[in-house]
Amino acid sequence: MKRHVIVALVYAVLAMICGVFYREFTKAMGFTGITALGKLHVHLFLLGMVVFLVFALFDAKFGLQKHKLYIPFMVIYNAGVGIMCIMLLVRGIYDVIGGEAPDGAISGVAGIGHILVAVGIVLFFVMLLLSLRKNDKSSGDKE
Repeated sequence: MKRHVIVALVYAVLAMICGVFYREFTKAMGFTGITALGKLHVHLFLLGMVVFLVFALFDAKFGLQKHKLYIPFMVIYNAGVGIMCIMLLVRGIYDVIGGEAPDGAISGVAGIGHILVAVGIVLFFVMLLLSLRKNDKSSGDKE
């Protein structure tokens, strides 16, 4: 559980850093429009901090770290969030500086990140459902 709280804290700090970067970078560049940088802050808070705080609660109850899918979940999910957020940062910087963004490349790599996050979410639910089934069998409850 402690590991997940630390991971959540790292995501929270990254989200705050990205929020400050968004505010200061757009102010320094005189940019007043909408940019992907604003979404980066929220993605890191929700997909990083909130998900791992919730995971910590489920881990405390069901011991998810002991599950065989735990390491694949951690690697795939964090890689996906990282790729998505890097692409949001790249796209946001292009938005602000007004350069010619390689839209196809950014979208393609971001799409890979989204796929990895989706696979990570599926792994999380599989771990959770298998743990619930195991817990029901050991307690004798039938629902």
